[in-house]
Amino acid sequence: MNPNPQAGADVAAADAPPRSHPRAFEPVTLVLTIVLSVLGALIGIVLITSLGGSPNTAVIGALVAMLIGRIPVGVLTRMRSKHRQNLVQSAISGSTFAAANSLLTPIAVPFALGRDDLVWPMLGGAVIGLAVDSWVLYRVFDSKLLPATGSWPAGIAAAETIKAGDTGGRKAAILGAGALIGFVGALFKLPTSAAGVGFLGNIWALAMFGVGLTVGQYAPEFGFDLGARHVPHGLMIGAGLVALTQALLLMRTKKGGAKGAVNGAGAAEGPAADGPDADGGLTVQAPQLRRGLLEGMGLFVCGAIVVAIAGGVVGKLSLPALVGWVLLAGVAAIVHQLIVGLAAMHSGWFPAFAVTLIFLIIGLVLHIPTVPLALLVGYTASTGPAFADLGYDFKAGWLLRRDAAPWRPFEIEGRRQQYLAQLVGFGVALVVVAVAWKTFFQDGKVPPVAEVYVTTIKTGLEPGTMTTMLLWAIPGALVQLLGGPSRQMGVLLATGLLVATPQAGWMVLGALVVRQLYTLWRRRGITDAEARKESDEQAENDLSLVGAGLVAGSSLNDVGQLTKTL
Repeated sequence: MNPNPQAGADVAAADAPPRSHPRAFEPVTLVLTIVLSVLGALIGIVLITSLGGSPNTAVIGALVAMLIGRIPVGVLTRMRSKHRQNLVQSAISGSTFAAANSLLTPIAVPFALGRDDLVWPMLGGAVIGLAVDSWVLYRVFDSKLLPATGSWPAGIAAAETIKAGDTGGRKAAILGAGALIGFVGALFKLPTSAAGVGFLGNIWALAMFGVGLTVGQYAPEFGFDLGARHVPHGLMIGAGLVALTQALLLMRTKKGGAKGAVNGAGAAEGPAADGPDADGGLTVQAPQLRRGLLEGMGLFVCGAIVVAIAGGVVGKLSLPALVGWVLLAGVAAIVHQLIVGLAAMHSGWFPAFAVTLIFLIIGLVLHIPTVPLALLVGYTASTGPAFADLGYDFKAGWLLRRDAAPWRPFEIEGRRQQYLAQLVGFGVALVVVAVAWKTFFQDGKVPPVAEVYVTTIKTGLEPGTMTTMLLWAIPGALVQLLGGPSRQMGVLLATGLLVATPQAGWMVLGALVVRQLYTLWRRRGITDAEARKESDEQAENDLSLVGAGLVAGSSLNDVGQLTKTL
């Protein structure tokens, strides 16, 4: 006889396929979301000010939610639902990146410049940048530009962690082994997340990423400091311009493209349209992509106007210069988020600092005064990381919802609930930053990237910097053009050169070699084309689990760095 029939009923309900997606504002989910979002925001602030980076806390959120779901106490068993776990992990990762990258780093720029009076106006602008950033991703995720079928490595890691906790078995063993290797490797300062990325996504894009990482690491040993000469920045300018052109082409509505038009956030009509593989699986078609990006551009420009007024830029520039500043800020914000998002989708790394630095250099070339330039840099820096992080979380949710029936309404509603959960995380991050920034900054704990921005603004450019960047933009554009929009080879090559993490290039390239060898080993002796295809798919599934485990283990180690900083 069951001593606690209510708990048993709750467990059964949690295990049963849901008829509708769980809500972000359910009491238990909301309370857990707020508590973990506070934790995520604090982790992000501490690590961005001490180590210069912020970890992906999604796996931590998923693990905590799973543990709480195993407590046989009344409503807590509802957290056994993988969809509720997905909501919680979305919120904590969102609060981490929002607090560290989108809010604290931008307001650190005027502070490091010695203008404490501009911190609050800059915080207001950063909030606008963060809000628009997430809104645009919500509108355009799972389009041809940013498809759900893209790599989004951290999203795969979060989803596989949740699924492994839910089902166990062989997959859990493979994922656990990968996570253990990733964690131990990271303890010895090896970038195991880079190896994990190598098992996921487009081989061509990752090969260019690996080449960029390797060249960026070893070029200084041959007396050629690529970063100091702004070579990667030039490559990114060329690749970025071509990537934006390719994005504009994807926004076109082809003849007959109205078929399968979407409602609201992108739900297609008709039963034939249902299923993640129907019509390419896209829930956002070209008209919705176009509308989302245009809305984002308009909102970013409006945000720039607010920053100009609140930050006193209006009184420092002539009317033509003010109009130019507002337009440049709006363009910089949306270009920054798209390049960061594309790099994150394919590689799991995003060059937010470097792309912001590009616009800083453009501002110096245009002779924008110091204070307006600092506000431009802060506003630009507020976009991108949250955009990428929300993409990771939507990818995780998309993987967890693939077996729902009917799929499309469940997917659209689940994505909306994830967005709402992230808004809760953003709100918590704002409160934490508003309360804590003065204490951190007065103790000298300022994000290192903000100090680099301010130093560059004060020292200016060396002669010929812009010419060098424009020259290197040509090969960057050619590589991007050669690879096409699905591979983003130019953007990934520039990303690798910009981040240049020691040994990461060997990790990525080595993983690609292992990936190919394992695929060939599995298909040995198989002559039937259909059987070979099935073997290749199984090989990809196994390696995806290994890659997800490596990324998850590395993320756990990153969060563990908090104990050292404290």
